[in-house]
Amino acid sequence: MKLILLSVMLCGMAVSSKAQNAEKLIRTYLLGFEKKDWNMVASQFADDFTFTSPAGDDHISLATYKERCWGTSQFFKKVEFSKIIVQGDCGFAIYNITTTDNKIVRNTEYYTFNNGKIKSIECFFGPGAGYPGSTKEFK
Repeated sequence: MKLILLSVMLCGMAVSSKAQNAEKLIRTYLLGFEKKDWNMVASQFADDFTFTSPAGDDHISLATYKERCWGTSQFFKKVEFSKIIVQGDCGFAIYNITTTDNKIVRNTEYYTFNNGKIKSIECFFGPGAGYPGSTKEFK
């Protein structure tokens, strides 16, 4: 009985640790945008990382992601998280970006994880300016 209880406790600790690590990956990834540190961002990603967004990005590679998306970091002033939920190898984050011109951009991202890295991100834009650097006005 003690062995079963110990096994359950260890399993629970492993699951909790995995979720905390995934949350840290998400926070570090977005902090890299705030700090304008590409290496901080890229080090969170798996080798076969892909990114998808409503801006015409459909499972693009890391190289294409850097080319198309990294430039928006110049508009990031601050990232504030509303909610991060991780379950197994998947997670969601809802966060606000304060841009350098003090506009608020709200995003939700769906993450998949593999071997302690972010394997994919699907980004969904919410109310606000769409995404940092967007010239589109939303009303």
